[in-house]
Amino acid sequence: MAAEAGMRVNVASLLALGDDTVELLGERKDGEALAQACAGARMLRSACRSESDDLEVQMKVRDELDNLDSQRDSIEQRKEALRKMEKEMMKAQNMLSMCVSVTKIMPNFEDKDKISDIVDKNMKKLERFEFDKTTPPVDICNNLWKMV
Repeated sequence: MAAEAGMRVNVASLLALGDDTVELLGERKDGEALAQACAGARMLRSACRSESDDLEVQMKVRDELDNLDSQRDSIEQRKEALRKMEKEMMKAQNMLSMCVSVTKIMPNFEDKDKISDIVDKNMKKLERFEFDKTTPPVDICNNLWKMV
């Protein structure tokens, strides 16, 4: 039995050595798997950063495009307002021209404090006249009719 006991010890230590070897091999596989997982995680992180950078650039480009679109809309609105003003100005000039040709009275726009005009009778004689702003409108109208 002593021989058997010695063999058992050898078998027990052989089993312990086998277990250690299996653990070592298992750890080696775990280390390789861990290294592969780390490499995969690095690749995934790199891909995510690249995708994030691309998305950030796309968002900046979209914001710039939105800004440019709003500026273009603002410019178009201003152009439209300018066209309307020019059209109104043309109407006012035509109305003034018609009034001048009918009444032969040309307003003097330089002096805003007084009502002053130039009368052109028969296209030969120019007369200046002025009315104070305190003059009643009826008197101004009567005097203008007398001039025409």
